[in-house]
Amino acid sequence: MSEGVEGRVVGVGPWDGPWPEDDRLDPELLREGDRRNVLDRYRYWRHEAIVADLETRRHGFHVAIENWEHDFNIGSVVRTANALGAAAFHIVGRRRWNRRGAMVTDRYQVEHHHPTVADFAAWAKGEGLTVVGIDNVPGAVPLETFDLPRECVLVLGQEGPGISPEMLTACDVVLEIGQHGSTRSMNAGAAAAIAMHAWVRRHVHGQRPAGAAPEVP
Repeated sequence: MSEGVEGRVVGVGPWDGPWPEDDRLDPELLREGDRRNVLDRYRYWRHEAIVADLETRRHGFHVAIENWEHDFNIGSVVRTANALGAAAFHIVGRRRWNRRGAMVTDRYQVEHHHPTVADFAAWAKGEGLTVVGIDNVPGAVPLETFDLPRECVLVLGQEGPGISPEMLTACDVVLEIGQHGSTRSMNAGAAAAIAMHAWVRRHVHGQRPAGAAPEVP
């Protein structure tokens, strides 16, 4: 049994009532209870059924993370990508990454690996996706006023060095998140969450930013 904040039990116990006839449901979960970190609508569902349903509802943005030094933030980025309905996540560089922070949410996502930036850039071009870097480098455009394209891939770099020079060259545009304190940068996982939510506000809720520049062709 798993517990949440202040010892509260997460999920639901064994099914109570007439046995349901629904092939999406997992008999073992019905018998034992479902303590997974999933939305209530997916309680008792088989893993494969959840993934199949998600495939019908994924959004138009992808997320790519450079992985040259086994960045521990990748798991956090993947977890947020799952929560916000990313089409897929992409690992650029080393194939192996620290999955602990993903809290098994990677099992519900589409995962791609690109050994080099060139491979990733060729894939994005072939898919017709705008490559949007998220980094506070000279010449970056404010995220807050940029009209994110619907079909795009948001690119995050390593914690610390940020997006690599080669990846910056591959980006169609680089956006920076406005900061109003003393620090020059923020955690890569936090930056990814802000960028993904900006896409959701724009294309799920129709909140086009005031003074937005035209979309990148």
